[in-house]
Amino acid sequence: MMAKPEVDAFIEAFPEHTREMLQNVRKAIHNAAPDAEEYIGYMMPAYKFHGALVYFSGYKNHIGFYPGAAGVAYFKDEIAKYKTAKGSIQFPLDEPVPVDLIGRIVAFRVRENLEKAAAKSKKTK
Repeated sequence: MMAKPEVDAFIEAFPEHTREMLQNVRKAIHNAAPDAEEYIGYMMPAYKFHGALVYFSGYKNHIGFYPGAAGVAYFKDEIAKYKTAKGSIQFPLDEPVPVDLIGRIVAFRVRENLEKAAAKSKKTK
């Protein structure tokens, strides 16, 4: 994984427990989307692959994960136990990060972006 110094610095700014959780989220995203580009967007770690993919951040009591509205809607049953909003999920700091779930959400977003890119390329031909 090509480590981005600004994302490393972002994660390093958090307390140890939160840092470990953020690294687990980062690893889950990378494993599900190894070709995604990592950068800082909206002042948090972000990933793009044929468009915006997901974002994440640390807070006092939770990890914020931002897969967009479609990512939240598609997994609504699996994420029902978490606090959610239209495009975000909150993973509490006192529970293990659901790495498998994050990986599946990221894989869903990759497929979604590939489908959009394919549809767009058909229109331009």
